[in-house]
Amino acid sequence: MKSKNFTYEKSGVSIKKADNFIKFISSSTKKSKKSGEFKNIGGFGALTKLPNKLKNPYLVTSTDGVGTKIEVANQLNKFNTIGIDLVAMCVNDIIVQGAKPILFLDYISVSKINLKKLKEIINGIIKGCKLSDCELVGGETAEMPGTYSKGKFDIAGFSLGLVEKDKILTNKIKEKDLVVAIPSSGLHSNGFSLVRHVIKKKNVNLKKNPFLKKELLKPTKIYVVHVLELIKRKYLNACANITGGGLKDNIERIIPNNLCAEINLENVKTLDIFRWIKNQGISDLEMLKTFNCGVGFCLIIKPQNYKKIIKFFPKKYKPYIIGKIIKHSKKVKLSGKVIW
Repeated sequence: MKSKNFTYEKSGVSIKKADNFIKFISSSTKKSKKSGEFKNIGGFGALTKLPNKLKNPYLVTSTDGVGTKIEVANQLNKFNTIGIDLVAMCVNDIIVQGAKPILFLDYISVSKINLKKLKEIINGIIKGCKLSDCELVGGETAEMPGTYSKGKFDIAGFSLGLVEKDKILTNKIKEKDLVVAIPSSGLHSNGFSLVRHVIKKKNVNLKKNPFLKKELLKPTKIYVVHVLELIKRKYLNACANITGGGLKDNIERIIPNNLCAEINLENVKTLDIFRWIKNQGISDLEMLKTFNCGVGFCLIIKPQNYKKIIKFFPKKYKPYIIGKIIKHSKKVKLSGKVIW
């Protein structure tokens, strides 16, 4: 009995396509490389030189994904923005500690390599890295037939940053400090399972809804450049990335014991996409604990620094006051109602 001609290609994995994708990434990242003579993309490990001027540096790391936002990208066949989301979800966490993102790695797992789709995703990642002033130094693309159904995929990212010990943002919050909101660009990458559930139950045709097509895949705002400039000038006492859990849960993570962020929800400037979701029958409580509701990032600052910081932001992302720090046993107090 003759043996069958088994090959990796016939099992559903194309090494040739993977190699071609690596060559594409390598050529796409050449202009932004900071690693000098080292070839990172396609190697076994990535080499990155540490900045020379740091005296007492600490490493800050973050890893994340974009959740079920990828299902919306699949449904709309639009993949050029979720790479930006992936970088944003990691680097916006890095800067909360006061760190500058240095490098980024991605992990993409797919049922079958589709070069057009992967190129769009990686171009978004490269753009996100440029917006963050960090380097894409490597990653992994795994073709996994049988694990994902046809056309399905997932992405994850990892970022590393550096911060001087005396610039770490921790335990600097004081009574009477202001809580300042920086607007979000939209949903960012949180709450999409609820959004998709609503869309399914309401029988909404995404492809025929121009508003949702535009809003749902808006990339997450990257706050790195603005926030690092404020840190450099010592204008910040703390900051928080408003992701899953909304305003309350994320601000609570940075407030010291016996102090409280008292937030007036009437001051929150929400966006059209959140009004649309709210009008589908979602309660205020559910909105606030699931979405950023228009606040993508929060700063804790001394009152005298407020006028100093707003000039560092474009009009669309101009910071505004939503609360203050008081003495209280609760770490966050929400008052008023969001004006939808």
